[in-house]
Amino acid sequence: MPSPDRLVILDRDGVINRDSDAYVKSLEEWLPYPSALQAIARLTQAGWTVAVATNQSGIARGYYDEASLAEMHAELRRLVAEAGGEIAHIAHCPHGPDDDCDCRKPLPGLLVEIRDALGMTSLEGSWMVGDSQRDLQAGEPMGCRPVLVRTGKGERTLAKHPELAAPDRRTHLFDDLAAFVDWLLATQ
Repeated sequence: MPSPDRLVILDRDGVINRDSDAYVKSLEEWLPYPSALQAIARLTQAGWTVAVATNQSGIARGYYDEASLAEMHAELRRLVAEAGGEIAHIAHCPHGPDDDCDCRKPLPGLLVEIRDALGMTSLEGSWMVGDSQRDLQAGEPMGCRPVLVRTGKGERTLAKHPELAAPDRRTHLFDDLAAFVDWLLATQ
């Protein structure tokens, strides 16, 4: 069972791969950031556990199906393994914003799934890395330390919520996942 303070939970679109306002609908459209794949591998090699929590409302909207999502996640796992890393669990919400589920971020359901899948009793002290405010909000009730990256929708998030970059905020701000991992491995 991983220790919460050695767990990093990542949003997918905009953190691991390029995001699209038209949704990432197929393996061909899923374009990983090479530096993110290497960053995940470096975390794993340093003894960290990595999980993914991703909203995938494109399924509810009929833009793609569970099989297409599974293809993308299989390729993600393959590329991370090829780089020398591992993703312990991928939790996804297939619902739309009006489906009244308990898993769609900013609700913490995906993080509860990760906690349970990894056999943990708490996520207190783990890291939640995202490019949107709702990613960070999902981690708050679980005791996760918030990290906002500027990739994906990160710059847009900062423009809407400049308070996230305020010096008195708990939120850590980095250019991308690789920069966060550089800092984390140097300081932890």
